[in-house]
Amino acid sequence: MKLHELSPVEGSKKTAKRIGRGHGSGQGKTAGKGHKGQKARSGKGMRLGFEGGQMPLQRRIPKRGFNNIFAKKVVSVNLGTLNSKFDDGAVVDVNALTEAGIVKNSFDAVKILGNGKLEKKLTVKVNGFSESAKAKIEAAGGKAEVI
Repeated sequence: MKLHELSPVEGSKKTAKRIGRGHGSGQGKTAGKGHKGQKARSGKGMRLGFEGGQMPLQRRIPKRGFNNIFAKKVVSVNLGTLNSKFDDGAVVDVNALTEAGIVKNSFDAVKILGNGKLEKKLTVKVNGFSESAKAKIEAAGGKAEVI
């Protein structure tokens, strides 16, 4: 096979639709824009959500509550999941939790909660602990370090 013999797969290349190039093209005259009106004119058109002067949907629907844009997303992890996923003597930090598949997506902090039993000696380094989780980790012989 040589370079001049190469060609794209059949059906992978589509020719561009030539709009406004005469009535023989099938896209001539009004060029697919219909007859007159705001959408047929040149220029920017209408903004997203515009309903022709009618009150837009996003303004008609009632708003409730308060959305704090500065809120921190804290992911909670129970001790029972740590007990099942990690070996004895392991160091559990945020990276280890993501690699184990316990925490996913974007978050600002990780907090360990005391639900479940912990029989393994773990060194846990995360952003926060509940009092019961800290007590259970230290009772099992591990360390609870806040980063």
